[in-house]
Amino acid sequence: MDSMLPEEARFLKRKVKGGSIDVHPTEKALIVNYELEATILGEMGDPMLGERKECQKVIRIRTLNESTNVGNLAREIIDKCRLIHPTKLPEVEQLLYYLQNRKDTAAPTTGAKKKSELSERPLDGDLDATEINETANINEIEDYLELLYEDLPEKLRGSALVLQLARNPDNLQELFENETVVGALARVLREDWKRSMELSTSIVYVFFCFSSFSQFHGVISHFKIGALTMQIVEHEIKKYELWKEELARKKKACEADGKEKSAEKKDYDRTKKKFDGLVKKQDQLLRVCFYLLLNLAEALEVEKKMRNKSIVKMLVSCLEREHHELLILVVSFLKKLSVFIENKTEMAEHNVIEKLTKLVPVDHEDLLNITLRLLLNLSFDTEERSKMVKYGMLPKLVALLSNDNHQLIVLSILYHISMDDKCKTMFTYTDCIPIILKMILEAPGDRVDLELMSLSINLATHKRNAQSISTHAHEESFQV
Repeated sequence: MDSMLPEEARFLKRKVKGGSIDVHPTEKALIVNYELEATILGEMGDPMLGERKECQKVIRIRTLNESTNVGNLAREIIDKCRLIHPTKLPEVEQLLYYLQNRKDTAAPTTGAKKKSELSERPLDGDLDATEINETANINEIEDYLELLYEDLPEKLRGSALVLQLARNPDNLQELFENETVVGALARVLREDWKRSMELSTSIVYVFFCFSSFSQFHGVISHFKIGALTMQIVEHEIKKYELWKEELARKKKACEADGKEKSAEKKDYDRTKKKFDGLVKKQDQLLRVCFYLLLNLAEALEVEKKMRNKSIVKMLVSCLEREHHELLILVVSFLKKLSVFIENKTEMAEHNVIEKLTKLVPVDHEDLLNITLRLLLNLSFDTEERSKMVKYGMLPKLVALLSNDNHQLIVLSILYHISMDDKCKTMFTYTDCIPIILKMILEAPGDRVDLELMSLSINLATHKRNAQSISTHAHEESFQV
């Protein structure tokens, strides 16, 4: 084995470059920024492939107090941490002096305060399955690791405590360097994900926290978390379909012969209540799963692997959900995928336009905006434009022209629809023509949006529309 080391060294070169040093915002700790550069060398020693990653190391200084000799402590830190060059001794001393004299700013340990701080993260707010009435401490990580080897209740507690730590980005590097903890989480998820949605949600959420930073994607790939997450999503979608079928059967039995039987009605009510509770938990799990997958999909080769495992089908099937935050994530993911024709074709096969119809309009501005952006990407395809008209989306889009937040996107979609001769006639059955004429006349100075003019020109090429435009233009000029 030792004889192989020189050979390996010839083909892989690692270089660490020290960067800036700063104090931790809340703890008695220093943050060392550094750059890790890995280069693959050819047989002649020439660099063939290289990659750079921005990393951080947190140095916690538990012994620092009012009587600490800062000079000696600074030299001790530099001796133990190779990332800090000896020439930075004065800078380290100044930072230690600052920490020594800074008032204690450690985060309060009350559960209410902790929850309010965590609510700033994009996934917080409704993930009650991952909440725990206990404050985690990074120094007790080994105790939490032991819980992951116990029965399910202990695993739930341990994973929730680790998640609490992972939600704080300052802890991620230290958790990342503890391969035993990361490996244990991956093992528990692989072995027990079918046993508990809460456990799956907590552990996938931990890996989502890692996925928010590209430098941690390697460890997620190493443990094959992406493939396992897709397996979880597929399984949950199948369970949801079975739940719906069971609920539909009991509803049908309840309404048999046009009369609601008391026994069947009670059974249906119980099943419906259980269904709603399970769907709420499942929405939380699916949301964190898709968020993790979306972060990993920033690498094109990973996105291709997801497509081969039917990610498009999974996302489209989730469009019938009611949870707005989950829908925003699903539509955002579809929008990202829709730039490739293969993905767009698969979306069409699963009737994505029909499923998006219920979201136009929707009483949620962010969801409506991202849905319109997805429709704009899809509207470059002739067949998808025809489906928008077929499913009655045209008058809904025209009605949105009055909303300044979505006006430009809607104009672009309508312009694409107006390119098809078969669809031009349909505009006369809406208020589109008088609206765009009014928009043109009220435009300040000579400023008229290109999309607006292009749409009006396209509509004018149809005889019936031209007559309508002429009539409305005459009416507008008469009123002026």
